[in-house]
Amino acid sequence: MPFRSIRAGHPSHHTELYVMAKSSTDPSDAADAEARRLKEWELGWRKYWADGGATTYELPAGSPIPHERDFLMHTRTPEHEESRLEHITAEFVRGFASLYDLGPAVTVFGSARFGEGHRYYDQAVKLGRELAKAGFAVITGGGPGIMEAANRGAREAGGISIGCNILLPHEQKPNAYLDRCIEFHYFFVRKVMLLKYSCAYVIMPGGLGTVDEMFEAATLIQTRKMGPFPVICFGAEFWHDLREFMLDLVKAGAVADDELDFLQTTDSPSEAVQLILSALPEPVRACLRGR
Repeated sequence: MPFRSIRAGHPSHHTELYVMAKSSTDPSDAADAEARRLKEWELGWRKYWADGGATTYELPAGSPIPHERDFLMHTRTPEHEESRLEHITAEFVRGFASLYDLGPAVTVFGSARFGEGHRYYDQAVKLGRELAKAGFAVITGGGPGIMEAANRGAREAGGISIGCNILLPHEQKPNAYLDRCIEFHYFFVRKVMLLKYSCAYVIMPGGLGTVDEMFEAATLIQTRKMGPFPVICFGAEFWHDLREFMLDLVKAGAVADDELDFLQTTDSPSEAVQLILSALPEPVRACLRGR
């Protein structure tokens, strides 16, 4: 390995030192690059959250705080809590009233960021179409991207297309392919609706919201609070590392092997529908539209 010289010491009195030059394949180079990448990532998200403005945390009533801080924060009061509870209850009532008469349905989860022309969008359109042809209503979060695509496929095939849209600061608008759209302020109320009225779930590629929804469904099925219903992870390559992580949980003893049996993976819209149909009991299949 070649040597290189460096100068050390005060500028008026340099000492010539010879050190071994690092190889371009030195593992420490890769480790340093990874450390820099992680540091940049950390600084990036710190800046992102620092730009978010005042916190919405509610201080308990009677907290000793300056008036300026009190102006930026709400204080918990019985009146505020009662008002919030009424709002939450109203959202549940609206959701139940809108969906109680829905027949067998499949909820499709996925990112709002994969728009028309993306391969995942195209696959979601095909999936929505196949689900509708099989007689299922298709439920999504009602927004753009994968949600729009699944609703679009269902609508184009003559099926029932449902959206449970969330009201966000950046105004997520309902997509144009919905027969019914129910809007929610609270994520947790919306999530109940996305899970309660379906007998299967397809997890298309997505981000934090999609992963959250997948694990919500998985936890409720694991704990036998609902189901057992099939959960189809669409996109073997996309979900590969997450599946490996779940297998690590099994190896660590945090999850039992048979508690993950309901999770399946496919890259085919038609296979996803067949996996769902084969998992449903006959009384449910008998309720499918057109059967």
